[in-house]
Amino acid sequence: MPTSEPIISFHNFSFQYFSQKEPTLLDVDLNIYPGEKVLIVGPSGSGKSTLGHCINGLIPYAYKGTITGSLTVDGKAPEQSSLFERSKKVGTVLQDSDGQFVGLTVGEDIAFSLENDRVAQPEMKATVQRVADMVDMGALLSSSPFELSGGQKQRTALAGVMVDDVDVLLFDEPLANLDPLTGKTAIDLIDRIHREYHKTIIIIEHRMEDVLYRHVDRVLVISEGRIVSDSTPDELVCNDTLRALGNREPLYVTALKYAGVALTPDMGPGYLSTLDVHRVREPLARWYAAQPPHPEKPLGEVLLSVRNLSFQYTKKRKILQDISFDIRRGEMVSIVGTNGAGKSTLAKVICGFVREDAGEILYEGQNIRDWTIKERSLKIGYVMQNPNQMISKPMIFDEVALGLRIRGMDEAAIREKVEQALTVCGLYPMRNWPVAALSFGQKKRVTIASMLVMDPQILILDEPTAGQDYRHYTDIMEFLRGLNQQGITILMITHDMHLMLEYTPHAIVIAGGRKIGDESAVAILTDETMAQQANLKLTSLYELAQKAELPDPQNFVQQFIDHEEARRES
Repeated sequence: MPTSEPIISFHNFSFQYFSQKEPTLLDVDLNIYPGEKVLIVGPSGSGKSTLGHCINGLIPYAYKGTITGSLTVDGKAPEQSSLFERSKKVGTVLQDSDGQFVGLTVGEDIAFSLENDRVAQPEMKATVQRVADMVDMGALLSSSPFELSGGQKQRTALAGVMVDDVDVLLFDEPLANLDPLTGKTAIDLIDRIHREYHKTIIIIEHRMEDVLYRHVDRVLVISEGRIVSDSTPDELVCNDTLRALGNREPLYVTALKYAGVALTPDMGPGYLSTLDVHRVREPLARWYAAQPPHPEKPLGEVLLSVRNLSFQYTKKRKILQDISFDIRRGEMVSIVGTNGAGKSTLAKVICGFVREDAGEILYEGQNIRDWTIKERSLKIGYVMQNPNQMISKPMIFDEVALGLRIRGMDEAAIREKVEQALTVCGLYPMRNWPVAALSFGQKKRVTIASMLVMDPQILILDEPTAGQDYRHYTDIMEFLRGLNQQGITILMITHDMHLMLEYTPHAIVIAGGRKIGDESAVAILTDETMAQQANLKLTSLYELAQKAELPDPQNFVQQFIDHEEARRES
């Protein structure tokens, strides 16, 4: 450890919100030392965010409850400092960067804290420029935060908290809304800030494999308010703690376990880059050779056709350019690509929210250009990326029931369908809660449930699993898979390469408003050129097969996916 004195210390710490019957955190004993980089993982509702709120001071200053035990940050207990004083020690970068902006430009937003401190203009401008340069935003100080890409928004939010030269940086699900390559760049940036400026870094994130692209000192696993594991990545992946608690372990680790490899920390399995591949090559090759050939499944008839589709919001900026593809009945398809590539706009054109400038959309061979939004909604359901843009009722049950009530369905039938959808989405215990009490991820599940009850023929979901833990991710995807097996065609706009591999045999890749790929998910995620063009990330399964010198790395990935599917069906 860099020092014998922790910068953050919990001792027999418990916390219970006034609005809850049970404590959210229980008997937490934890020391985090200056200069450490710590990853916190755990199922949704386990207490990860609450732990973060205790560290940054939102508990007890903003969120009230009962505290027992002790907590100190930089040697001070909560009652010894104000929330303002805590913010000078701990800077927080939120999952939803839009909710963190207060300025009309990047420069104004970064300067906000300095303005509150009445820093002189010359010093303020110099400080803003210096901090913006640290996060590679120095050339965009005059840009509006809301015109930025997801990665640029995150960098702006980071600069806004670093301007105070805080000792601790807390990241709350920094990868949730980023495409894979932008997420990789974000982890690189966090790692650089950690190394060059010696900050204490705390990352709360579901996408553990993506965070472990760079070194972390410790991984804390939280379950039901308790820290159940505090270990290095090498130690953690050698046991089944993650899977047992509903968290996803790195895909390459799962492949090694399928191959019968007895992982030990000295093999360096916490990172693919440090794995001792010589000790795993033989069992991997044996497992690969024993797998049955990939089964070819018959294709259904074409249900939706997009032909030479183009669209632009303004004359200066073309969003979609000459896009063509076919979606067959009963398919599950991923639409992937860079942030801002036009994926969500494509979905809006299909649903009729905006009208194409050129080309045509055919449903069962019929041009739907003249169909109203209501007529399209009888065939095509759409779940937006931001749940706050969809929700219109204050109570969860009423929100999910809204569409059915508009259609005039009997209340008894409505209750049955709504409760079924809420159960699948993990929201049944909250069915009578107000929507305002939910987290971003929980609101997302409400919007998915509100579409699932409508029985659409085509269901388009924009980032359906963003911010979800592995258990809820699996529940949602298995439910969607069940709908798909009943004949419903599903399109998913996603940055989740695991989802793309595991559930969608067909993938369409959009980059710069153009279609650059339209083939199997496995082929796309093993194509280095396409991955680079579309800000995708090669699957770690492919990289593992390459390191192990297996004869056909792409086929190894396909065999892994087939094996996973067979396990789910057994």
